[in-house]
Amino acid sequence: MALAFPKTNATVLAPLGAVALFWAWFGLSPRRAFLVGWAAGAVYFTINFSWFGETAGKLIAPFGFFMTLGPAIGDALFGFALAGLAIAYLRKRARPALIPVGAAAIFTFCEWLRSEGLGVLGVPFGSLGYSQVDSPLAPLGSFIGTYGITFVLCVLGAYAAAAIRTQFARQTIAATATAYILILFVTAYAWFAWPARSSPAPSFPVDVVQGNIAQSLKFTEASYRIALVRYTSLTLGLRGTHPKLVVWPETVIIKALNLEPDLQRRFGDMAKALDSELVVGSFDVRGTKLYNALFFFRPDGGLDAIYQKRQLVPFAEQVPGRRFLGWIPWAKDASDVSVGDSSGVVTLAGGVRIAPVICWESAFSGLNVGDVRDGATAIVISTDDAWFGTTAGPYQHAQIAQMRAIETGRWIVRSAATGISGIVDPKGRYEEKSPLGVTTVVRGAIGSPVTTVYDAIGPKWIALGCLGLYGGALAWPRRRNPR
Repeated sequence: MALAFPKTNATVLAPLGAVALFWAWFGLSPRRAFLVGWAAGAVYFTINFSWFGETAGKLIAPFGFFMTLGPAIGDALFGFALAGLAIAYLRKRARPALIPVGAAAIFTFCEWLRSEGLGVLGVPFGSLGYSQVDSPLAPLGSFIGTYGITFVLCVLGAYAAAAIRTQFARQTIAATATAYILILFVTAYAWFAWPARSSPAPSFPVDVVQGNIAQSLKFTEASYRIALVRYTSLTLGLRGTHPKLVVWPETVIIKALNLEPDLQRRFGDMAKALDSELVVGSFDVRGTKLYNALFFFRPDGGLDAIYQKRQLVPFAEQVPGRRFLGWIPWAKDASDVSVGDSSGVVTLAGGVRIAPVICWESAFSGLNVGDVRDGATAIVISTDDAWFGTTAGPYQHAQIAQMRAIETGRWIVRSAATGISGIVDPKGRYEEKSPLGVTTVVRGAIGSPVTTVYDAIGPKWIALGCLGLYGGALAWPRRRNPR
């Protein structure tokens, strides 16, 4: 299942891996299903999260391996072990035909729980649905989102596993065939009813600047000067292209920009010279509080807005419960960034309403859907994927942006420090895209949004619906033998 994600991108292994996982769970006691789920999940997430400590892990050596292993063990508990326990219990009570759909539903609920349901402790990577952004199942994302696609994959896997377990008994084959045919028809309907298939042509020109400065150099005075010169030069070189929006990556300017009036004037003059909105990633200091922020400079040179990051990376930007967890070896070295209280939507000249998103925030479906409900017509992702070098990390982040576009029906402008930068259309396709590890500018345009069903539903209701399906399967017990 882990190989279904970048860089391998073996998409078909997601449902095939699910077959093996459910086959194991369907033959185990609750205790063993819990333990097998925990072990399988630990392997799955260790592979998926292997890039977490690529740069940061070296800063806390010899404890760097905990940056992968810690989240992997925790997510395995909530995402796989609890699902295995619930599935083994379901197998003892529910009717055989309903066991696979109930099992798929509780696995999906647990995926949401460990990704977004745990709040600040959630680790929203490795959701099976992300692996399908380029598969025929992708249109389902605009109706039922990432977690809904996970549910479909698990239904396919669980019914196949049940058929193998029962040695292809007639009743099981009938139920499996029914499930597969239903999924086929639903997917075909989603394709033809997909709003993004008729999205308006892009007409709002945007540029994305990718300075390509290695993370190992970034937080030095010499690197800061290089970044300032490089990004300024690349941006001023766009004067003849007349963009309406120019986006820089996260924390390009490592100083607190709100405390640097000369720098603010410099960037304001740059935006005025371009006659464009300029988005600069930096820090914002308010009293004793430090924020990871994006500064929006208007085409007239004024400061339009400051967006402060709302969803922080646990144990990297902020240590949850620092008073109680200060004994952890690297806790004292972690940043102490504050949670932002920005509105989340910035209106640009021309009426485009931007939802600013910084790095990790793009992986939270609920946060992005909330911004769309607040009126965002496009999403700007500013990220510093340089932390992850050339590992699978930048590719997984770029893939998640594709799913956000499918779910929300919005164009996405993605600016990454070393890549992958690009422009994603509402069908989840990169219209323009940069390679990893190059200094470049990505030029393109974005268009009007389309309305999706998922915008109205959101991830929480998909998760609660799956929990309801599991409860319904439990409430319809197997027939008892009259003897």
